Amino acid sequence: MVRLLKILAKIVLWFVGLSLAFVLIFKFVPPPVTATMVMNGDGITKDWESLSNIDRNLVSAVVAAEDGKFCTHDGFDVEAIEKAIERNARGGRIRGGSTISQQTAKNVFLWQGGGYVRKGFEAWFTFLIEKIWGKRRIMEVYLNVAETGIGTYGAEAGSQRYFGHSASRLSKSEASRMAAALPLPQKRSVTNPTGFTRRYGNMIAARMGVVRRDGLEACVYD
Repeated sequence: MVRLLKILAKIVLWFVGLSLAFVLIFKFVPPPVTATMVMNGDGITKDWESLSNIDRNLVSAVVAAEDGKFCTHDGFDVEAIEKAIERNARGGRIRGGSTISQQTAKNVFLWQGGGYVRKGFEAWFTFLIEKIWGKRRIMEVYLNVAETGIGTYGAEAGSQRYFGHSASRLSKSEASRMAAALPLPQKRSVTNPTGFTRRYGNMIAARMGVVRRDGLEACVYD
């Protein structure tokens, strides 16, 4: 038993050390590839861009769509998580309450799909990037690794694919449509949205004004 505990302690120490090392490295270096990119099997099209070269409209759009409390939480939106648990307890399609920070931690360091084990690792990496990266870097990485289409990752590659121009000049309408498709980028159309995706995009576009007015993305630019 003592030997087993020593082995487990070494594994934990190695994991903590390695995870800290990768988080520190990726604070300054773009993640070269992620598990999601490799496991999808659809090829990889990506083009890293600094946040200063990504239009602010997209930042406002993803905050409006994904995480209105991005600038005020410490990585976890407790209220959203509790609501997700209540909805899931009623049955139907499983929904999460993940913040942009949690999604970034998952996209960079882990794999897609549910499960308590992955959620536990996700919480650990979310804590680390909140403490070590800060909000601006989290947003920058999120907008560069999020899947924006089949085999397409990041704002720049998505903007070039759908609109034929750089992410540095996304219009309000373009940004809201990209944000509306983010939860299901392989199924939702960005260029010709219909039905729910179109309505959701319009709702995001309307919320973007509130995000700007109330400074809900101000921490990204402080």
